[in-house]
Amino acid sequence: MDELEDFVRYLAVERHYSPQTVKAYRRDVQSFLDFIKATGDKDDLLKVDTLDVSAYLDYMDERDYSPATTSRKLSSLRGFYRYLLKIGSVQENPFAMVESKKGHRRLPHFFYEPEIAELFKAVQGDDALTVRNRAILEVLYDTGIRVSECVNLTLEQIDFNTQSMLIHGKGDKDRYVVFGDSCQAALKRYLNSARKELGGIKSLVEPHVFLNQHGHPLTARGVEYILDQVIKQTNLTSSIHPHMLRHSFATHMLNHGADLRTVQELLGHASLSTTQIYTHVTTEHMLDDYKRYFPKHK
Repeated sequence: MDELEDFVRYLAVERHYSPQTVKAYRRDVQSFLDFIKATGDKDDLLKVDTLDVSAYLDYMDERDYSPATTSRKLSSLRGFYRYLLKIGSVQENPFAMVESKKGHRRLPHFFYEPEIAELFKAVQGDDALTVRNRAILEVLYDTGIRVSECVNLTLEQIDFNTQSMLIHGKGDKDRYVVFGDSCQAALKRYLNSARKELGGIKSLVEPHVFLNQHGHPLTARGVEYILDQVIKQTNLTSSIHPHMLRHSFATHMLNHGADLRTVQELLGHASLSTTQIYTHVTTEHMLDDYKRYFPKHK
């Protein structure tokens, strides 16, 4: 990318940074570029927004990056976007207000259960796009899979008899996830009617489950756009990112008594410590309920 090369030259020539430091900046910015390419169809660092930043922070949390590594990466990206702001390539620095706290992991953003209900109310209808969007929402929330795993999902990975999916996760690690009756009904309705209507003859040979109106596989960015349109049809004021449905799945599972290791397996986390971040969320939820319902606090 030209902007990255210009930035690297700026650091070396004008700021007189050492070769090692310049290399570190390049690596950190390139890693972020690789991330936005892998999670959607966005490949332009000039079009990054706060949702992309939030998703990247979640990604670093899931990867168990150390506080020092996270802090360095954020510092590199803040510096890169300060440079772009300086030369007029962007209007704002999406990393300007992002800070990493030493030794403290960010609590994931999630929807409360009534908010999830509001989202599902917005995808009721018989037209092909609404039926597809309902199926996408059901799959993301019901299974907790990543958006990349959702758009890469193929027909042969779904077993309706056992209500399970074989998910090809990060690092070529496979896992099984299960889904409920509501998700099964939404998926079957989509596959039996809307998918054929959207994809036409292409739907007969295309292995991917979720298609756009041209019969091509949806991208992660396409799913983000769909969810943006869905939330605009609700009374919810928050923004939405597919990862929030994954966070909601994990939080609600634990709130209702699921075992932490079960949630770890379903999410595909390599380390239990990654899943434990959700226990902080559920603890906050319990404290809110305690203060609200315990007689001493009324």
